[in-house]
Amino acid sequence: MTALALSLILAAAVIHASWNYFLKRSGGGAVFVWLFASLSALIYLPLAALIIWWEKPEFGWVHYGLMFASAVLHTAYYLLLDRGYRSGDLSVVYPLARGTGPLITVLCAVLLLGEHPTAVAIAGALLIGGGAIALTGDPRKLKQSGNLPAVGFALLTGCMIACYTLVDKVAVAAWLIPPLVQDWAANLGRVLLMTPMALKRKAEIAPTWRRARKDILAVAVLCPLSYILVLTAMVFTPVSYVAPAREVSILFAALMGTQLLLEGQVGRRSAC
Repeated sequence: MTALALSLILAAAVIHASWNYFLKRSGGGAVFVWLFASLSALIYLPLAALIIWWEKPEFGWVHYGLMFASAVLHTAYYLLLDRGYRSGDLSVVYPLARGTGPLITVLCAVLLLGEHPTAVAIAGALLIGGGAIALTGDPRKLKQSGNLPAVGFALLTGCMIACYTLVDKVAVAAWLIPPLVQDWAANLGRVLLMTPMALKRKAEIAPTWRRARKDILAVAVLCPLSYILVLTAMVFTPVSYVAPAREVSILFAALMGTQLLLEGQVGRRSAC
């Protein structure tokens, strides 16, 4: 992995943990997810349009299919992640979701994309997964603290992470969709997919905005930015390296959960 790729991934990790903190702090909800996705689509529209105008990429049905697939998978990811945060602690849900994703991604990258990660890369992915499991703690205590249902949502979120990572790797590396355009198109698709759901809950839109507009704005800016940096790294770096490396964000999220949200077990979770 090059120094540039590593720098992009580390920056993305800090930003990613930050927007997850804002999502957890806000209380979330499907309307919250729809609002920040809508704002993201508006905020990043000028940049996406500029890139399309400058690079003039030629899109066919495969390109649009990859964008749509990414939109569907990301929609499921955000809804599952939000449910996880509303069911349990950030310092439990985030590490478990982010820790299981790379394990599945590396396996699929080898089987489906023909990548050949080194033993060190494989060991790193296994260590991340093991650390994530350690962070969740004793299952009996999870049940007592009310975090056990969140574990299920976290594991499903990890599956979605692996799926959209592989789709987006193919999109930006094999079909040469500009990273920012791929993320923006997937985000726009997510808005369209979630709009019927939001309209059914239109009475919640104004109260959610009043309650959490600062968090909505923060996530709207930071969420796409973190993933655009990762997609840029994936253009010239095997996904079996990128996926495990970006999970250094687990450390930042665990610290935010214990220090800023006061979720407890600071010593054990920091050690993990």
